[in-house]
Amino acid sequence: MFQALLLTQSDDRVTNAHIRALDEADLPAGEVRVAVAHSTVNYKDALAVTGKSPVVRKFPMVPGIDFAGTVVDSADARFKPGDRVLLNGWGVGETHWGGLAQQARVKADWLVPLPDAFDTHDAMAIGTAGYTAMLCVMALQAHGLTPGDGPVLVTGANGGVGTIAIALLSRLGFEVHASTGRLNEATHLKALGATEVVDRATLSAPGKPLQKERWAAAVDSVGSHTLANVCASLKYGGTVAACGLAQGLDLPASVAPFILRGVTLAGVDSVMAPYARRIEAWSRLARELPREVLTANTETVGLADVPALAQRLLAGEVRGRVVVDLAR
Repeated sequence: MFQALLLTQSDDRVTNAHIRALDEADLPAGEVRVAVAHSTVNYKDALAVTGKSPVVRKFPMVPGIDFAGTVVDSADARFKPGDRVLLNGWGVGETHWGGLAQQARVKADWLVPLPDAFDTHDAMAIGTAGYTAMLCVMALQAHGLTPGDGPVLVTGANGGVGTIAIALLSRLGFEVHASTGRLNEATHLKALGATEVVDRATLSAPGKPLQKERWAAAVDSVGSHTLANVCASLKYGGTVAACGLAQGLDLPASVAPFILRGVTLAGVDSVMAPYARRIEAWSRLARELPREVLTANTETVGLADVPALAQRLLAGEVRGRVVVDLAR
C-alpha cells in the first residue's frame, strides 16, 4: 500500500482532492514502477488539483506532471531496480496517473536518468518549470542570441519558470530584466541575477502594435496582452520564447513586430519534447544551475499540503519552486 493524492469529480463536475491509500494493483499500465521520493507543484498541477481548468482528462486521477525516484521493477532492459530516474510531462497527471503519490508506473520511454549532480529533491526543485526554463534558453540561443545583443526580459519572474530562467540567463552573462506584479520581491529577483525589475502592469494591458525597442529577447510564461506587448517591444531581429499562459490563452497582437522588425515567436513545449532535447536540457541544468540557487528558491511541503498550496499558487502567492516530499 502507498499514499497518493487522488482527484475525483462529482456529478456536478466539481473536482475533489483526497489523500488515499492505494495498492500496487491500482496503478495504471506501464513498463517501469518507480518509488517516488519527491514531486512538485507546477501551475498546471494547481489547475488540476483545484479544477480551475480542465487539465485532467479522466477520473480518478493522481495529479503531478513531475516526479523523481528509484526504479522498483522494470520490464524494459533500459532500467533496472535501483536506477534513479525522473519524469516531466508526457500527459502524466492529465491522462496517466502522475507523481503526487509514493509509487508510479509509467512507460519506459517517458523516463530520463537522473543526472549525477542532483538528488531527487534537487531534481524537483527544478522540475518541469526549471526544465522548461532551460528549453527556453536553448531556443533563444538557437536563434543566435548572445549577451552582447542587449537585455533579456523574463515575464512571470517570481514563478517557477521565471526564477530559474533568470538564474540561468544571468550566469550565461546576459543582462536580465524581470517583470513581476510583486515588486516587494525585487530583492529576491536581483539575488537570482536580475539587474532591473519591471512592473507587470506596464505590460499586462492592451498596448500599441509596435512600441519602443527595449529588449533583445524574452522568456514569456504569461501569454495574452503581456506576450503581445513583449513582441511589440523587442529589438530588431529579437526572439521571444513563449511557454506559458498565466494571463490567458489569447494573443491579441498584430503582425507588425514580425514583418517590420523581423521578430521571432518561438513556441516552447516541455510536455512532448523529444528524448534528445530532454537529455540536453537536464545535462545543461546539471552544469549551469548552481545548487545555491535551488536552496534559496525552494520550499518543501508534504503531500497533505498540496491542495491548499495549489490555491496559493493560482493566487500568485508562491515564490519560486515547491518540492513535495512523499515521505512526509
